[in-house]
Amino acid sequence: MPSVFTMIIAGELPGTFVWTDDHCVAIMSINPISHGHTLVIPRQEIDQWIDLTPELRQHLFNVAHKIAVAQKTAFQVDRIGLVVAGFEVPHTHLHLIPADAMSHMDFKNAAPAVAPSELAAAAESIRAAILQ
Repeated sequence: MPSVFTMIIAGELPGTFVWTDDHCVAIMSINPISHGHTLVIPRQEIDQWIDLTPELRQHLFNVAHKIAVAQKTAFQVDRIGLVVAGFEVPHTHLHLIPADAMSHMDFKNAAPAVAPSELAAAAESIRAAILQ
């Protein structure tokens, strides 16, 4: 059975995309820990990040870096946290979390739901900052 991320990438489920290329996508988290929380996900369904090829791993982290720089600009935060947990969905994904303090990185802070318009606005802010 495909992961929820595979279904989003295939267009079978909705997703708010920030980035797409031949190897990965970046989407807004529907349960964000903070405003602008973004996930970088390989198109290939690979459960654990330690199983990524070196080339794909490097590409994901390069994209994550580009998005994190844009998040920092767009949301005027002190840091962009990076978490690779892998427990929620068995498909590798990098969490990019805008934060001003370590306490802002706690998954207990995840919103149960966010309006699609809020996700779209955050995604647009990130995309605009990438182009700067």
